[in-house]
Amino acid sequence: MPITSAPVLTADQLATGLTYAAYRQHITAVLAAQGPDPQLAKMLPHYQEGEARMNALAPTVAVLPELQAALQRITQQYVWVVITEGWCGDAAQLVPVMEAVAQASNGRLTTRYFLRDANPDLIDRYLTNGGRAIPMTVVLHADSLAEAAVWGPRPAPAQTLFQDLKASQTPFPELAAQLHGWYAHDATRTTQHELLDLVQKLA
Repeated sequence: MPITSAPVLTADQLATGLTYAAYRQHITAVLAAQGPDPQLAKMLPHYQEGEARMNALAPTVAVLPELQAALQRITQQYVWVVITEGWCGDAAQLVPVMEAVAQASNGRLTTRYFLRDANPDLIDRYLTNGGRAIPMTVVLHADSLAEAAVWGPRPAPAQTLFQDLKASQTPFPELAAQLHGWYAHDATRTTQHELLDLVQKLA
């Protein structure tokens, strides 16, 4: 999708986005909810795995020195609109990295998190091979809310791995295990280098 100068969101729509703290609280609230919803019951294990992964990953993310330096060269303010869900395994691996990078920007980057399933019009503007893959990060100019860049849903090597496993009809549990194994071995390096490329273009 080509970048345009039209606002992606209105200011009112942006205000409905969740802060990182509110996003984490949303996941905690889902896990604490009691009810007969069979769809929620089916998804609860994925929420639990996601929360555990974020709890383990978030304290360990160390923003690379070269990425920190690039962040300080940004002269404008941007909003990172992250389309995500608490049940998404890739989001659990990537959202803490996105937030750590934003925190390292000293206010140049702010984040807002939008739940994919509650915002179909938004995710449908950023489909991956026709699907609603997440997380998707849409970088907006803070003043105009026009699109500056898009990143996601995965680092390129992880996306290639995913596509290869899917093409070979790998059962989902094995696919997920291999993908999370890649994330664990990579230790956020590829994600941060791809975000470095993005930030350098913004700067």
